[in-house]
Formats: sequence, C-alpha cells, structure tokens
Amino acid sequence: MRILLLTHSFNSLTQRLFGLLRQQGHQVSVELDIADVVTEEAVAMFKPDVVLAPFLKRRIPESVWACTVCLVVHPGVPGDRGPSALDWMMIRGEAQWGVTVLQAVADFDAGEVWAWAPFDVRPQATKSSIYRREVTQAAVVAVLRALARFVPGQLAPAAAASGTRGDSSSPGQWHALMSQDARRIDWARDTTHTVLRKIAAADGFPGVLDVLWGQPCRLFDAHPASSAVRNQFAASLPGELLARRGPALLKRTADGAVWIGHVRPDDGTAARADGGNVLKLAATRVFATQASSLPELAAPLMRNDDEWDELRYREFGPEGARVGWLDFEFHNGAMSERQCLRLRDALRWVRTRPTQVLVLAGGQDFFSNGIHLHDIEAAQRVTGDSAADASWRNINAMNDATLEVLTLTDRITVAALHGNAGAGGCFLALAADLVWAHEGVVLNPHYKNMGNLYGSEYWTYSLPRRMGDAASRALMQERLPLSAPEAVAIGLLDDCLAADSAAFGHQVLARCLTMASAHDLAQRLKTKQAQRERDEMRKPLANYREEELTRMNRNFYGFDPSYHVARHHFVFRKPHAWTPRHLALHRELKPASTTPKPA
Repeated sequence: MRILLLTHSFNSLTQRLFGLLRQQGHQVSVELDIADVVTEEAVAMFKPDVVLAPFLKRRIPESVWACTVCLVVHPGVPGDRGPSALDWMMIRGEAQWGVTVLQAVADFDAGEVWAWAPFDVRPQATKSSIYRREVTQAAVVAVLRALARFVPGQLAPAAAASGTRGDSSSPGQWHALMSQDARRIDWARDTTHTVLRKIAAADGFPGVLDVLWGQPCRLFDAHPASSAVRNQFAASLPGELLARRGPALLKRTADGAVWIGHVRPDDGTAARADGGNVLKLAATRVFATQASSLPELAAPLMRNDDEWDELRYREFGPEGARVGWLDFEFHNGAMSERQCLRLRDALRWVRTRPTQVLVLAGGQDFFSNGIHLHDIEAAQRVTGDSAADASWRNINAMNDATLEVLTLTDRITVAALHGNAGAGGCFLALAADLVWAHEGVVLNPHYKNMGNLYGSEYWTYSLPRRMGDAASRALMQERLPLSAPEAVAIGLLDDCLAADSAAFGHQVLARCLTMASAHDLAQRLKTKQAQRERDEMRKPLANYREEELTRMNRNFYGFDPSYHVARHHFVFRKPHAWTPRHLALHRELKPASTTPKPA
C-alpha cells in the first residue's frame, strides 16, 4: 500500500508509524503540513492509496479528502472532538481514554470512525508522557485496524470485523482549546494532587501560567515532594518558594509541596504556536540569582526515601551477584553540561559499589537525546557565553560521561532503553556492553539533521564495532528513525525484550540478576577486559575523541553556520518551509513522460 504521512511535525508518534508501516512492507513517504497547495502537490506526485495524518493542527483541504482516503489520528475516544483532547481528559481525571482513527471531512474530528483503541490512563503521568507511551501504542493498534478496512478504489471503509469495539460516527461534543483560566493554580486552596494534575495536563505545551519572584512564567515538569520535605517546611505559607535541587524549585501547596523542574518566562507571546521568543529551561537556571538564596536539598544517589531527583541508584540481588540500577531522568532526554557532569560523577561513584552488572536505565520516556540544545541556545542571554562555547563544553561533558561507561571493565554494563534515544543519547547507550529496548522504542542514531553535525560520544569507535565500517557510514548518512526491531535486525541493538515499557523493566532486571550469578561471569569479564586492552593498543579512545572533536569544532566555530541555524529553528519551533528530502521520498520520484513515443 502507498501511504502518505501528512503531519505538522515528524514527532514521536509519526516516527513510530513511519517505521512500523515500512517494516510491514508498505511504501511510506512523509509530507509536512505547510500549506494546502503543498499537500495537493504531494498527493498528485505520490498518488497514495491512503493519506494518514498522525499529528495535524489544520484541516486537510477538501480537494484532497474528497478524492483520497484521508485518515486522521485523534487522541480521544469516539465522539470526542477538539484540539485539547488530552488536556481536558487529564483535568477531568478520566481513568480510561482512547485513540480514534476517523475519516477527514470538512469539520474537525467529525468524520466516520474507521477504528479506535482504548487505554488505561497511567496515574500521575504527564500529558507528554501519556502521548509518547499510551497514545502512541493505542494509535498503532487503531491505525492497523483502520488500514485493514481499506478497499482499493473506495472512499468508504469495509465493514468492521466482528468484535470491533464501539466504532461510532457520532460527532459528539466539541471541547474548545483549553484556556489558562481553566489551568490556573490557586496555591492557597489547591492540593498537591490538583497542582500536579494541572501542570501535567499542560506539559509540553502550553504550560501553566504563574508568577515566580514577580516574573510571569509557564510551569512544567512538576513532581511531588516527600512527606519528610513537607514536614520540614510545615510552617511555610502556600505559594512560598522553599528550596532548590538540581534544576528544580520547591513550592508550597495547600497541603504539601511540589518540585517545579522547568519554566518558560512569559513575554506575552508564549501562547503562539511556536512558543514565543523565550525558552523553556531549568527553573534554577532561569532564576539563578533568586534561587541562590534558597537552601539546597542535596541527596545521596543511593537512598530509601521517595524524594524526587534527576538521578537515583538502587541495588538488587544477593552479595556476589548484585545488580546496580542507575536512573537518569533528564527532562525530555536533553543533557546539559551540568547534567552530563553529574552523570559522569555518578558513574565514577558506581565504580566503588560491589556489583557484577550495572544497568543504565536512562529515563522512562527518553533514554537520552544528547546535548541540551535549549540550554546552549540560552547561553548568551543567561550567562553571556557564546553558543559555540556552550556547545563545546556540553559535548566535552557528554564525552566524559560516555568515557566512564566505555572504561567500566570490571562489570557488565547494560543500557536499558525504556524510551526513545537520539543523536548522542544513542551513542551513550552504545557505549555499554549490551543494549536492550522494547518494541515501542524509536532511535535516531545520527546527527546530520542538526545542521550536518559530525557527532561525537565516541561513535566512531562504538558503532563500527557493532556494525562494521561500511554499514556504520550508511546508517549515519541515512538520517531516518529506526524502530527497535529494525535496530536489532541490523545489529545496532542486542535485543527487544517486551512489547512496551510496562513489562520491560521487570524483564531487564530478571535477565541481569541471572547474568550476575552466572558461573561464567568471571571469564566473561576477563574477555571483556582483554578486548578493551587490544582495542586501546590498536587505537586509543583519546584518538577517537580528538578526531571527532576536531570535526565538531568546525561545526561550532567554523564558517558554516548550519548547526547554529538548525539549532535556533529547532528550539524555537520555527515553521518548516519545506519537507526534508530524506522524508519526502515522493519528491525524488520522476513523473512519467507525457511525450508520445515515435512510431
């Protein structure tokens, strides 16, 4: 089947469907929703059987949907309509929700339902997290059901298979775009649960409008404070800022406190589709001067309390067969210089622990996405640094953390990808001995989409030892996402253990406990150490790093500004002017000649 993905951006859901549909043998191309005339041109060139719209913010033109089957993925149950489906669902506290695939018509979300799939709403999850996990998984199910009903040459679907749940063409109730009035926090009255729900429902975009130290800003990335911290600040007043930790500020609620990890100062334009002219950054970075007067609530890596922190370390299993487990839950997978150095220091400390296996678990939604582009973009206005200098320090700190993994030879290291990984985050994972993921993970193991970056994190060492030189060069040039099963097939990953994140962690731990107690572990470690020594003799890791950073230095400081332009467009969500050619495969197709052949 020829399927055109029409989408506002090539987001995580679109990438998952892109990989899955190609894996199933469909011919898939992508067109970003830039203008009606561009969409019409793409359809005329590609002549798709189906136009599939996983993520749109505008209507599909009638000139397209009237002639071609156009299926829209809506993150709501049949009958739900409107642009803030997940926001309203979370504010209402729904326990179950779903994803609907419906046919495009003149009105938003009002066409015939071709398929839908329900899911349980994960408690205390953010809107972005639910979108990346439950919505994406349900969308995969619903899209495959819908495509199974496609009849060539017809705009209407085939009859639904027996047992299909609750398909409905009812237009239902329209829910308008959620306003800030509906999101507003009353710190004197709202409980911690209510505050967390409001911020979670605005996660990603648009955030909850509030005021910190007299500055209007949007709040993101909130976490509950533990009972110990609540008791520590029991005498404080609701709305009061109490302490700091890592990127976050602690703020009092009516019955407790919440950590606010990220904020975006509000300049009056933040309601725009591109997020305005300001960046979302760590709260302690935006308010560095004010936050310095607050007490810092530091915490050891290994602890038994339930207090939130970016990094947490645990151990499992009996003495002599222990598994260390290191979580690094960096917001959206981006790793600033501070976060890279903190991870480096954590890995150095982990060396002192008596474990046989170390699991690098990353975060639940992202393993890692490499250097922190927002933090780099903000360098000049926040600290007075140049973006080139900030980029240079960040990539060196990222390399420092990666080097700790590569040289940890006295135990087996496992990178367990609960969530997606991109750019340097992929190669941080590949520094481990074993790399596992579940079927829902999408990887972008390349750098070129960010202004033709060369890349570092020792990729020129880690990737060829898995795939060989030729395959490694081809992969880095292709610039396309890979599903976890695709990555296993080409040798990039070692295994896919589960269908989704829910079961993945349990399977990883079980395997690692078995590995830690294996009779041949000592020999396995001896072999690993000998291989590292041979590799170092052949070419030291320092040489790989120097060669990569020489190329990166040109990207950051050279005459070609492509990286700086691409980074600026990415962090400020600048509208696309065209669809990249590696996605718009139909634009490489040559139209059939209309010139009559000579007799």
